[in-house]
Amino acid sequence: MAQTMRRVVLAERPNGHPAPANFRLEEAPMPEPGEGEFLVRVIWLSLDPYMRGRMDDAESYAAPVPIGGAMEGGCVAQVVTSRNPNFAPDDYVTHRFGWVSHAVSDGQGVRKLDRSLAPLSTALGVLGMPGLTAYAGLHEHGRPMPGETLVVGAATGAVGSVVGQLAKIAGLRVVGVAGGAEKCAYAVEELGFDACLDHRAGDAATLREALAAACPKGVDIYFENVGGKTLEAVIPLMNMFGRIPVCGMISWYDLGGLGAGGAPGPNLLPRVWRTILVQRLRVRGFIVTDHADRFRDFVKEVSGYIRDGRLKYRESVTEGLENAPAAFIGMLEGRNFGKTLVKVGAE
Repeated sequence: MAQTMRRVVLAERPNGHPAPANFRLEEAPMPEPGEGEFLVRVIWLSLDPYMRGRMDDAESYAAPVPIGGAMEGGCVAQVVTSRNPNFAPDDYVTHRFGWVSHAVSDGQGVRKLDRSLAPLSTALGVLGMPGLTAYAGLHEHGRPMPGETLVVGAATGAVGSVVGQLAKIAGLRVVGVAGGAEKCAYAVEELGFDACLDHRAGDAATLREALAAACPKGVDIYFENVGGKTLEAVIPLMNMFGRIPVCGMISWYDLGGLGAGGAPGPNLLPRVWRTILVQRLRVRGFIVTDHADRFRDFVKEVSGYIRDGRLKYRESVTEGLENAPAAFIGMLEGRNFGKTLVKVGAE
């Protein structure tokens, strides 16, 4: 076994969009498990938009990554050595070990995986945190009804693609918004969306016109992943008593936390606030951990859809922990296609 482990740490906080200089690859002595602990080697690392918020020293639902600390991230790993009776060598597990090659754990919050049920990588995507986010956000806060119309931004991403497919299964008209003709074609031809619009094709007014044509009965549910001009385009089309589950706002993450300065637009907030009032909208922010109690139901239901072919997924894989920063930056710029993963070690 190697004598050292590798990790990617936060070298400095970003000023706006993250850059390679914000990260540093380090080597450290291989950790040794104490009594009740075990050592894992990481196989898969998940990259997700929420990690951008953890890079800022701002108040949020979770503590920021400290300078010099390993970047936050969910992983699939294999137990190497164990002094914990509940985990044996060669067990496959998933947990938030971070941007590291190896880690020691006491087992708290660690979940074992059965690799015979699905590929290991799905525990970080369609059958993991992004999938549960889509499932809980849609059903708990979107409250879909057959015949309604749903719009979802980042439609081919790890969350948006599942939201759209679950909505189709529930009998809704589904319109996606994505970046580029290739992603839009994939949403319609492979995922079964009714339509998908390219947000790069014009400004918010252009997108709103296209959305109005694609949603002739208006919009009942807008699953918010992006903010920006997609939100600006959708808001005037919301039907009375519509619902907006707020999952993320990737286009605004570089603005920093509350009070950090910057604004999405000079008059957007008053217009959004007025629409919420006039249309009696239900806007609900949520974090996936709010719905951990739904995990068993989610896995049972969604794994069934995958087996019978009603739900498809795609992964964007980068090889090597050292390439995680570039892959993360590319994901924030929309260069990924599906769930963004880093292959850290062999299965």
